[in-house]
Amino acid sequence: MKKIGLVGGISWVSTLDYYKFINEGVNARLGGLNAAECMIYSLNFGDIQAKSWVHSFDLLLNACKHLKNSGADSIVLCANTAHLFADELQNTLKLPIIHLGTETARAIQKAGFKKAGLIGTKFTMEMEFYKNKLEEYGLEVLVPENQETRDYIQQTVKDELGVGLINPETKASYISIVEDLVNSGAECIILGCTEIPLLISQDDISVPVFDTTKIHCEAIVEYIVS
Repeated sequence: MKKIGLVGGISWVSTLDYYKFINEGVNARLGGLNAAECMIYSLNFGDIQAKSWVHSFDLLLNACKHLKNSGADSIVLCANTAHLFADELQNTLKLPIIHLGTETARAIQKAGFKKAGLIGTKFTMEMEFYKNKLEEYGLEVLVPENQETRDYIQQTVKDELGVGLINPETKASYISIVEDLVNSGAECIILGCTEIPLLISQDDISVPVFDTTKIHCEAIVEYIVS
């Protein structure tokens, strides 16, 4: 098996899912007592919030260097927003990064959809680094048009989901936001933040949902056992 290095803690709540899904996936493929050989560098999310995502390259690079020096064959960034620096980190480290945006785009393309609604952090929804990866695969990306809505998603991801708080009122609001995207023409919905699947799932939404955490983990498992 290939050895992977996970940059987690962004947030620790969703990193738990990464560890669980990857090990379950490897065991399903190989059986017995087999599980993933992996390392986790768990960042302090408070440090990233203090600097803001756009100024956090050095924090991520330091984590990745520790993982590379420990023998990782590949790096995984356990957050959609962290992929703001994915290409730069890969070029600096000279080590492959399993890109969450690319794997999500491939999954949607394989399913035959052309127009996807995207919810995630403000950075993921508003900056080009993530949408560009999806558009490279011929996808049209819709995000909530209202700035107040995008700010609300950012606030609840950080203050509620990032610390494991599940609020029924927030869930109802997210479902309403998704319904607005569907009414605007979205054929499918991307849960483009690794914490959002903790709150809503396919059961809550009328169109196909692409859970980026699970998609990423499936690609990671494939890489590990390839």
